[in-house]
Amino acid sequence: MVEHWTSTTAGRHLAGRAKKSTAPEVSLRRALHAAGLRFRLHPSVAKGCTPDLVLPRHRVAVFVDGCFWHDCPEHGRRTPWTGPNSELWAQKMEQNRQRDERSTILAQEAGWTVVRVWEHEITSDVDAVVDLVRAASAVEGLARRRET
Repeated sequence: MVEHWTSTTAGRHLAGRAKKSTAPEVSLRRALHAAGLRFRLHPSVAKGCTPDLVLPRHRVAVFVDGCFWHDCPEHGRRTPWTGPNSELWAQKMEQNRQRDERSTILAQEAGWTVVRVWEHEITSDVDAVVDLVRAASAVEGLARRRET
């Protein structure tokens, strides 16, 4: 198995990509704020779990998953990886998938309602995603009112 990444021109465009405040995240944040929902950015809700944004009042954690990096079922890779780094790419994508599952579980165990959205959902219909987050907030708020 290859231990180190081999520099190639094919992957040069991926260097330095933003991990936070990506265009879909910013679009969602603007729409959520316009809808009157207030949130915090990138807080740790559990050790090893940092959602893209949370609505602390409603205990809702929102993860915005990029279609490429998180292997979207609609837009993810459909063919095996090729080239000098193929094994490393396959391993990286599997680790991303496992980290996503672990983050969801950690947030839920810490008492957060988790909403995961794909970047293409935001770019195609941000209002539908806002409605999804609002619904999760309402469900959480209803559950909290019943406890008191």
